[in-house]
Amino acid sequence: MGKRKWLGAVSILAAAGLVTACGTSGTASSSNGTANATANATANATNTTANASTNASGASTGGSTSVLYVGLSADPPSLDPSTSSALVDRQIMMNIYDTLFQLTPQKTVTPDLVKSYVVSPNGLTYTLTLHKNIQFQDGTPFNAAAVKFNLVRDMAKSSPRRSSLIDISSIDTPNDTTVVLHLKKPFSPLIAVLAGRAGMMVSPTAVQKEGSNFVNDPVGSGPFMFKSRIKGDNLILVRNPHYWNGEPALKKVVYRIFTDPNVELANLQSGAVQIVDTVPPQQLSSMEQNSQYVVSNTPGLGYGGFYLNCQTAPFNNVDLREAVNLAINRTTLVNAMLKGSAVPGYSPFSPASPVYSASEDAPPTPNPATIKSLLAKAGDPNGFSFTMQSPNDSVDEQMATILQSMLSQYGIKMNIEQLEFGTLLGNADNHNFQASLLGWSGRLDPDQDIYAFLYTNGSLNDSGYSNIQVDALLNKARETSSMSARKVLYKQAMNIIHQQAPYVYLDHPDNIYAYSKQLQGFQAYADGVLRLKNLSLS
Repeated sequence: MGKRKWLGAVSILAAAGLVTACGTSGTASSSNGTANATANATANATNTTANASTNASGASTGGSTSVLYVGLSADPPSLDPSTSSALVDRQIMMNIYDTLFQLTPQKTVTPDLVKSYVVSPNGLTYTLTLHKNIQFQDGTPFNAAAVKFNLVRDMAKSSPRRSSLIDISSIDTPNDTTVVLHLKKPFSPLIAVLAGRAGMMVSPTAVQKEGSNFVNDPVGSGPFMFKSRIKGDNLILVRNPHYWNGEPALKKVVYRIFTDPNVELANLQSGAVQIVDTVPPQQLSSMEQNSQYVVSNTPGLGYGGFYLNCQTAPFNNVDLREAVNLAINRTTLVNAMLKGSAVPGYSPFSPASPVYSASEDAPPTPNPATIKSLLAKAGDPNGFSFTMQSPNDSVDEQMATILQSMLSQYGIKMNIEQLEFGTLLGNADNHNFQASLLGWSGRLDPDQDIYAFLYTNGSLNDSGYSNIQVDALLNKARETSSMSARKVLYKQAMNIIHQQAPYVYLDHPDNIYAYSKQLQGFQAYADGVLRLKNLSLS
């Protein structure tokens, strides 16, 4: 799983038509904020580019073309798959840890650490046969006991993985290469779940040795090993020389952290990094036409939006949640800020999802009479105020400013509180917010895009939402093997969710990377995560 920051940047809001859409006072504030952010980003990019050129030159002098420099748009909060909930964590972890199953570029799921598996006719027993002679990076054997250790750890009440594994009743390990999972009821997403964080295998020895410090010293069985980290600056992985599935070509990977996408792109253009995980939308077209670089822009499975805390004022009032939900013009938002990098959205299921429904995902056009009626019904006919927490970077500030402007024309005053990304995630997990600007990177199986977020007491249900009808529909979808039948159930659930608005869906971002033509072997994955094993530098 992976909560994601907004990836994008505004060019000139007035040119995008936001003046007319949002009103004079709000637009003036937005335009000034954008101008200042653009000026600051340009200055920062210039300075960083100069420094980056020196760094890149120094790296070239060393003569190593087997060291890859990767630009990341945020600092990973957690490198432990049992506690992680951010997309940027998975960018690192997918290369440290192997998974029981793996996602392919063709959007299928195949065995990885698992060699083969059998599912009983009633769907209640999964027998996994593991590959032999695999070791974790600290020399600990990978075996059935290690798998059970990991799954039990992820089933703990404190783990965000809990909702994905809740239907496992017991785990048997008859021998070192066999794991038998017994389920309480059929659970159709299970194999897909085990291709993500719940299937990432950590070294039991390292966890027991490090305790809570494991998050800072991760050990898996994957192609790269954790070496060092300077928080907020860089993180270094080195090649695992004993990797069981073919030694990687790269000797070392250096992730460099950038909270401004303009600075990140400047570092690509200077040669300080060879690949970046985002491109500002206003520069997307020019980058696609630049023969020195390759831009990968593929439809994603995720969504952008924000949580509304249903457990505390003002959003314990459903009419105020719905007023905010209906006051935002998604088409204007995407055209102003995310053009070419996202499509408007109104559900957790993107056009790339197997249960995508055009009718359920079509955003409504704001209707002033309806919004004013909802405010009056809530007892706030003249509007109300709330605070939106968002990541502390210029991109998210611009996004929040646009939302602020759209809401202001209905008397809804949105204050903006920018926080460090890890702090923002912590507040969301602890329900310590009124509104929280966080998206989701998406998964192949639709259950992973909705269940943990909207099921009562779900492990990622930051809104604190609860509805017994929605719970029943989501449970039924889990027990159903037919994807077309599950699609019907999700549509029924969304009909209820749209009326209660615990989360405001705004768009479906594309997965965008830009990289130097020096980089070979890149493949795009629907979950938006970069796999490094098969990459090389020419």
